[in-house]
Amino acid sequence: MYKVRTYNQIAVAGLDRFPRQSYEVGSDIAHPDAFLLRSQKLQGIEVPASLLAVARAGAGVNNVPVAEYGKQGIVVFNTPGANANAVKELVMAGMLLSARGIVASMNFVQSLSDLKDPAAMSPRVEKEKSRFAGNEIRGKTLGIVGLGAIGSMVAEMALAMGMKVVGFDPVLSIDAAWRLSNEVSRMENLQALLARSDYVSLHVPSIDATRHMINADTLAAIKPGAVLLNFARDAIVDATAVLDSLAAGRLGKYVCDFPEPALLGHEKIIAMPHIGASTEESEENCAVMAAEQLVGYLENGNIVNSVNFPTLSMERSPGTSRITFSNDNVSGVLGHVLSVLAENTVNVVDMMNKSRGELAFNIVDVDKVPCAEVIDAIQAVERVIRVRVI
Repeated sequence: MYKVRTYNQIAVAGLDRFPRQSYEVGSDIAHPDAFLLRSQKLQGIEVPASLLAVARAGAGVNNVPVAEYGKQGIVVFNTPGANANAVKELVMAGMLLSARGIVASMNFVQSLSDLKDPAAMSPRVEKEKSRFAGNEIRGKTLGIVGLGAIGSMVAEMALAMGMKVVGFDPVLSIDAAWRLSNEVSRMENLQALLARSDYVSLHVPSIDATRHMINADTLAAIKPGAVLLNFARDAIVDATAVLDSLAAGRLGKYVCDFPEPALLGHEKIIAMPHIGASTEESEENCAVMAAEQLVGYLENGNIVNSVNFPTLSMERSPGTSRITFSNDNVSGVLGHVLSVLAENTVNVVDMMNKSRGELAFNIVDVDKVPCAEVIDAIQAVERVIRVRVI
């Protein structure tokens, strides 16, 4: 039996991906093979010796000590793209809210509760509605910072709404480039994008390189009156710089999913309580993807959407046993392991090896079940981190 310990409330659609005859799943599981979580912070939580993998039902993994787990051979998964549609739709809502004065106009209507006569309300509404006149987004330019799963979907949506789209992503992957419409103009740098865009939407991860990428210096380049939308992570934007830019009349409005005290009560700020991925569909998609990735790894050693180990997937060879092992990404480790197998007359039928940064992962199908002594010998190879027989 595989054992999966859950944190937070995981959608039933995800939990149903674990076959009941071969998995124990629950929040109080002892000696778990895997963790499945949403927002639970794992920093400071004791790491069971049995733990092989962690799956975060969501894109961000700043609540998981990824590097520390990698050194222990624990594979960390996330679910990129599973919540992309939910975030994409909220970005559109944010643009419309900022363009049309919708929030202020709704608050105005609610303030008329003292009027009981419909005949009196109609002329009052007609008289005041000009205060809430806004602009259409058709024909405007949207700048997208980060052209991954969410950014590319936002681009497609904006193009369908008749907007012009420019994008900036210094680390655009080949897969992301294939997804991206050829109608999106790529900018050489962030400042060029900010200077050209009427709306700017951020879709980059929160890492050291992106911390406060929107700051006093970058906001100095923004097109006067532009709207900044942040449905990515709070740390990407320097809130003080945003307030200063709004006060100076440079930035037009700020729409974000990350409220903080300094942003409240400002007429040019629309703040939401981190609801970007909070849809029933998104939570189910994330849970299903996370669960399926855990099943694939626990049962076959295959790795898809890991944030600390390489993507590695191999079909099982019929009539074989599978050995997987992680190691420090240095030369000679794989050769030493193959020597151990050869010395013990264990024949390799098929194998695959890949590395990512300082770590490497290996899948080796062999012609018979290796004995404990063989596995111990592999574990004893210098720089091998963890060995499994599946």
